[in-house]
Amino acid sequence: MSEAKNYKEALQHPIFKTITQAAANLNLDSYVIGGFVRDYILQRGNAKDIDIVAVGSGIELAKEVSRLLPNNPKVQVFKTYGTAMLRSDEIEVEFVGARKESYTEDSRNPMVENGTLEDDQNRRDFTINALALNLAKDHFGDILDPFDGLEDLKSKIIRTPLDPDVTYSDDPLRMMRAIRFATQLNFKIEDKSLRAISKNKDRIKIITKERIVDELHKILLSDRPSVGFKLLETTGLLPYILPELVALKGIDEIEGQKHKDNFYHTLEVVDNISENTDDLWLRWAALLHDIGKAPTKKFSKKVGWTFHGHEFVGSKMVFKLFKRLKMPLNEKMKFVQKMVLMSSRPIVIASGVTDSAVRRLVFDAGDYIEELMTLCEADITTKNPKRFKKYHNNFKIVRQKMIEVEERDHIRNFQPPVTGEEIMETFNIKPSREIGIIKEAIKEAILEGEIPNEHKAAYQFMIKKGGELGLKITKNLHK
Repeated sequence: MSEAKNYKEALQHPIFKTITQAAANLNLDSYVIGGFVRDYILQRGNAKDIDIVAVGSGIELAKEVSRLLPNNPKVQVFKTYGTAMLRSDEIEVEFVGARKESYTEDSRNPMVENGTLEDDQNRRDFTINALALNLAKDHFGDILDPFDGLEDLKSKIIRTPLDPDVTYSDDPLRMMRAIRFATQLNFKIEDKSLRAISKNKDRIKIITKERIVDELHKILLSDRPSVGFKLLETTGLLPYILPELVALKGIDEIEGQKHKDNFYHTLEVVDNISENTDDLWLRWAALLHDIGKAPTKKFSKKVGWTFHGHEFVGSKMVFKLFKRLKMPLNEKMKFVQKMVLMSSRPIVIASGVTDSAVRRLVFDAGDYIEELMTLCEADITTKNPKRFKKYHNNFKIVRQKMIEVEERDHIRNFQPPVTGEEIMETFNIKPSREIGIIKEAIKEAILEGEIPNEHKAAYQFMIKKGGELGLKITKNLHK
C-alpha cells in the first residue's frame, strides 16, 4: 500500500475535473471523502458511489456540476439533510456541505450546522472513512488524513476518530457499521472501540429496524458472515437483534450426554453456504435453519438429546422474526420458511434413497430443490473425515436419483394429469369434496410409484377411486 500523500491517479474519471471547475466557479473548496477513497487505497475495485464535501453549499455545487456536464443530469435535492445527488456515466455522486453535528440522547439524527472540513472529518464514523482527497486545482489529489486513517488501513484496524464512547452513543448505528466493516474488510475492531460497543449496546434500541436489517444484509453477504455474527454476540448486540440465535448458544450435559453448540454450528453452515451462493435469502435460510432447536430441545434417558419437530417450529418462528425486524413478508419470507421447514428432508432420505422418497422431496421442494440441496450440503459440519465423505457421497446419490426420477416421472412443477373438470364430467357431479379426494389419491399414487405420471393411467385410477367412493360413470371420455 502506497504511503504517498497524493492520490491523483484515483481521480482519473472526468467527473472530478468537472467538480473542480464547478467549485472554482462558486469559489468553494471541495473534497472526495469516505468510501471511495478507502476502497481505492485498499484496491477494492472502482467505486460507483462518490461522496463530495463542499465547504459551503453542497446543493449549489451539485447544480453547478450538472450545468457543466454535457447531458445536464437531473439533480435530486434532499433539503432536510442539506444534500444533493446526481448520476453521470453510471456513477452516483452525492454532495453535502461540510458540517458539524450535535446529538440528543433519544435520536441518532443530529442537530446540524455549517462547519469546516475538519468539523466534517471529526463527525465521520471511522478513521478509514475520514480520509479525503482535495479537488482544488493546485492541490488536486492531495490526501487529508487527520486521524492516521492510512496507518489504520495498513494495520487493518477499525477505529473511531474521536472517543468511541461518544461516537457510538451519539449514533448507535455506527456499532453495527463497525462490525459490518470488520466483516467485509477482514479488519479488527480496536479494543477500546470494542469495549465501547459493549458498553453502549442497549443504545441500539433507538435505531430503526430497517437500518439494522440493512447492516445485517451486508454482513450476511460478506465472504465470511460468521465474523460479524460472532462480534454481534461477543459485544452483546445480538440479543437485541436476533435473540433466536442467542438461544442456540451453549452445550448442555446430562448423564454424560451432550449436544453440539447449535449457535456455532449455525455460523459454520452460513460460512459453508456463502462459498456456494450469493443468494441473500438462501443465506438467511442457513442462518435460521436451526432456530427451532432451542424451544424443542428435550432430554430422555433412552435416546439422549432430541429436537423433534424443530424444522416445523423454526419455520413458524421465521414469520415472527421477519415481522419483528420489518423484513418483507412476501415470497422471500415464504422461501426462507420453506427452506427451514425442509432443511432436514434430504438428510433423512440420504441414508436410504428410495424412488418414492425422492419423488416426494422433488414435489415438495418444487422450483427450490437445488437451493434446498445447497443448504443441506452446507449443513454438514462434522470434523470426522470419514463421516464428512460419507454424507457428501450420500447427497451425490440423492442428486443422481433426483435426475433419474425427474426424467421419468416429471414431478417438478407437478400438474395433476386428470383435471377437476374431467372428474365432474365423467361422474356427472358438481364441485364437491369427492373431487379433492380423487385428485389427492391420484397425486399420492404417482408419488408412491403405483402409477406413472401420465393421463391414461391416472384416468383409470380415477375410475377405480370414484367407484370406491360410490360414484357412477355417466360419461366415459376414454373408452
